[in-house]
Amino acid sequence: MAQIIDGKKMADEILEEVKKEVAKLKGRPCLAVVLVGDDPASKLYVTRKSEACRNAGIEARDYRLPSETGEKELLELLDRLNKDKEVNGILVQMPMPKHINENLVTGVVSSGKDVDGLAPENIRKLREGGMEGFAPATPLGVMEMLRRLKVHVKGKRAVVIGRSALVGRPVAAMLSNAGANVIVCHSKTPDVGAETTKADILVVAVGKPNLITGEMVKQGAVVIDVGTNRLENGKLVGDVDFEAAKKKAGMITPVPGGVGPMTIALLLKNVVKAYRLQGGK
Repeated sequence: MAQIIDGKKMADEILEEVKKEVAKLKGRPCLAVVLVGDDPASKLYVTRKSEACRNAGIEARDYRLPSETGEKELLELLDRLNKDKEVNGILVQMPMPKHINENLVTGVVSSGKDVDGLAPENIRKLREGGMEGFAPATPLGVMEMLRRLKVHVKGKRAVVIGRSALVGRPVAAMLSNAGANVIVCHSKTPDVGAETTKADILVVAVGKPNLITGEMVKQGAVVIDVGTNRLENGKLVGDVDFEAAKKKAGMITPVPGGVGPMTIALLLKNVVKAYRLQGGK
């Protein structure tokens, strides 16, 4: 039976570390969060991020714009935030309303304040193996989880299911940078199970409930489930059939309580990093 990875406990430890670090700073880091529209899940995420910031001693500025906000107005706000020396980090909550070009928005945020790791310059730095830029918080959370669990990544076969810009691609790059042999699977992969059954480390981030069955998991593998799906009965589940997979995995994250809490914790670490890189002490 697998070790169940307690992401909530790990995230709480990181948040306490961030709080102690912030308390030693001469100034106060500041995160600006921009939300366009009234998507319930996005509103909840923004509220949780702001609360976590305040609990850690980080200033949180919320900019909540109506769904009919145009690109011009949004880009003007981001330009002001880029120039505001009191703002250290900028996060634009995704997804955006359909009439707004998300790539255009992420391309406008200053790479030095891009704590979501989506600016082109930060993507380039991650692909080249550098650590001086910013990476998205969820993949950072996955890697920090593996580090704290003392999972040896170098030389291991890692399979990533999903190739999104926010999770799949960056986590694959980070695993590769750490020395893993990485395979990325997606909707066009002919036999996903043939790859997952060989994976020492399996990261799943697709958004399809119970996509990975117990038979698709290698005995003793580390299974990181990034998926979050709500079933018709209201139950929250991941992309992995947890009950079946935990019988074969060596370690496995639950949903909820796995990767999710780590995302906010690593976002806050990115904000403090931005503060320091911008000359804060």
